Amino acid sequence: MTPPSWTVQRQTDDQPPAQREGRRRLGELRSVLPAPGNLPVFVVLAILLIAIAASNSYFLEAEGFLAFVKRAAPLAILAAGQYFVIVSGEFDLSVGSLVTAEVVIAARLIDGDASATWPVLLLLLALGALVGLVNGLITTLLRVSSFIATLGMMLILSGAVFLWTDGAPRGALSEEFRRFGRGDLGPVPWSVVILAVITVGVVLLMRAGFGRRLVATGDNHRAAALSGVRIHRVRITAFALSGMSAAICAILLGGFAGVSAQVGQGLEFQAITAVVLGGVVLGGGRGSITAALAGAFTLEALFTLLNLHGISGALEYTVQGAILIAAVALGAVQLPRRSPAS
Repeated sequence: MTPPSWTVQRQTDDQPPAQREGRRRLGELRSVLPAPGNLPVFVVLAILLIAIAASNSYFLEAEGFLAFVKRAAPLAILAAGQYFVIVSGEFDLSVGSLVTAEVVIAARLIDGDASATWPVLLLLLALGALVGLVNGLITTLLRVSSFIATLGMMLILSGAVFLWTDGAPRGALSEEFRRFGRGDLGPVPWSVVILAVITVGVVLLMRAGFGRRLVATGDNHRAAALSGVRIHRVRITAFALSGMSAAICAILLGGFAGVSAQVGQGLEFQAITAVVLGGVVLGGGRGSITAALAGAFTLEALFTLLNLHGISGALEYTVQGAILIAAVALGAVQLPRRSPAS
């Protein structure tokens, strides 16, 4: 089955240049702007924000709202990386363990030394990209299911962290490192600034040629390959971006919450839940990056509302599981099934 975007391109070769350009731009926007079927996540987000404001008037103040965005920023950034992988038709279950490993490594290497902050920050970004690259190579070249490959990487990283720390992280993060997670740039938290920059970056990336190739790969990798898309390169890049997003998430969480051997626990499932809540289809080929980010904010808003009403945090996993099942089931009902040949 040929992906719709490629079919449209062949059908419009004989049309005027202005009309072809209009269709091309429409195709770019489909991976950025939410489709009508994804609008419910924005409605739910608005309802939750209103409910939070009704429960706590501090939320209506600029400082209170920025504090909420600050808490949601790490998950939103992680969800953006997960979005790339899921839209390409794969999974990345290693990001939670990668976040923990990076925080532990940063604390051990910096150990309170401010002069080591920037070299360690660069090392963390490189390590995140490297882990993503390894996941991508195992998935594409060795043809190992991404579920198994990243599950294995998750266990490897978890075991390595436990072996290195003996269950108790050592060292300390410098104040220069921690300012990205808990400090401010003027009246705006650093986390919010970083999230805004990354949001603009991923939106532009999805509007570029990489975004079209990524969606085509997830929609129908065989047709995409016949159309000249290097699907292995696209998927490896998606995994590398996911690894780098985990590194940035670790930097923010390390600054916000400090050093812990459980700092990234369960984050991989939160990221997947956020992306699916945003209407991104498991299996790839469909989904908006803005809706995925909205899914992360919706999840954080839901947890905030539960905490305001004194509901146990232990229910978060139950809520995530229910949301994941409901979102996937709803997507299966609303979206047409692909033919076996696709």
